Amino acid sequence: MASSFSILLVAVTLVALLAVGSCGTDFTVHVEKGSCPTKLSLVTNVEVSEVEIREKGSNDFLECKGSGTKWTLESKEPLKGPFAVRLTLKNGGYRVDDAAIPEEWKADSVYKTKIEV
Repeated sequence: MASSFSILLVAVTLVALLAVGSCGTDFTVHVEKGSCPTKLSLVTNVEVSEVEIREKGSNDFLECKGSGTKWTLESKEPLKGPFAVRLTLKNGGYRVDDAAIPEEWKADSVYKTKIEV
């Protein structure tokens, strides 16, 4: 039969694991100065392996160029928001927010997404 100490130790360990597992970082995107209708320059608050953007009305994500926390998407035609953001994490998992950057976005603005990393 398990001792009271063993049961308490297991309970404390489970509580600690649940607390750590539920504490994520909100993923934010800073649309940098110099961004314009044909170019989005983004800085993320955490390093990721890949960032992709999907324009309003599109089914396809467009791959941003960059690495770590700095990403750029350029287009010959004006980009149409709101923008969905799909990111690939360093561990290989990915996350999507279908309305991460609003239609009326502004350069030098930070947008908090619904993504936790």
